[in-house]
Amino acid sequence: MPTEEHKVSGDKLVDRVKELVKEGNARRIIVKNEAGHTLLEIPLTMGIMGAMFLPIWVALGSIAALASHYTLVVEKKEPGSTPAGEIENRP
Repeated sequence: MPTEEHKVSGDKLVDRVKELVKEGNARRIIVKNEAGHTLLEIPLTMGIMGAMFLPIWVALGSIAALASHYTLVVEKKEPGSTPAGEIENRP
């Protein structure tokens, strides 16, 4: 599965995660601290929307206050593939 890494500052953490969620091609976002330790893993499935993200935003806001730099590891969806358990969204 293809991945991308994004370095972000603590004050931009929540905004960057929101942008990645809106893009719609991420399967999972992993938040790591400066030492490379995983702080939070956010699985993104078709069923998660709106109010269900509220606890995630609160957790991210709390994490963002702890340090100044983070790495976001973004697992992307493979083009043209639908993982098991997800419904392909066709127009």
